[in-house]
Amino acid sequence: MSRIADNPIAVPEGVEAAISGASIRVSGAKGTLETAIHPAVEVAQENGVLRFKARSKSKSAKAMAGTTRSLVNNMVQGVSAGFEKRLQLQGVGYRAAIKGEMLTLQLGFSHPVEYQLPKGVSAETPSQTEIVISGADKQLVGQVTAEIRSFRPPEPYKGKGVRYLGEQVRRKEAKKK
Repeated sequence: MSRIADNPIAVPEGVEAAISGASIRVSGAKGTLETAIHPAVEVAQENGVLRFKARSKSKSAKAMAGTTRSLVNNMVQGVSAGFEKRLQLQGVGYRAAIKGEMLTLQLGFSHPVEYQLPKGVSAETPSQTEIVISGADKQLVGQVTAEIRSFRPPEPYKGKGVRYLGEQVRRKEAKKK
């Protein structure tokens, strides 16, 4: 059984956590995030430290206490430092551009792929073949990068496509004559 819930979360300077009923709100320099607290989990705040405890000894209550602690820890990190993921485009003519909240991708199709960035997520393109997605919500940043990658996932024969920075693609051997 995981003992993640036993580790308290130290709330850093400039971050404010407020527990109200069945939800917790964390606000900081990068924004404000809120999540629901499972009924089987008890959250206590004292001296700038958040503590999590299962209300019962059941296996599911202990698991939810660890899950809730991880979610709140991600919220605290997100509003203080933020999260970022990088994507890399590989292929001849593959490129990306940002115009406001719209990401335009040239991915070898007959048309450009346009992706509207959701609220709370920002993107930048340091080069034409690199995309940096950043935001305070870790789940939303991961979801956006997964959706962008799904437009043209890396294929195993030539390795072309959208991949996470540092992702290794297993290459297959082409047909032999």
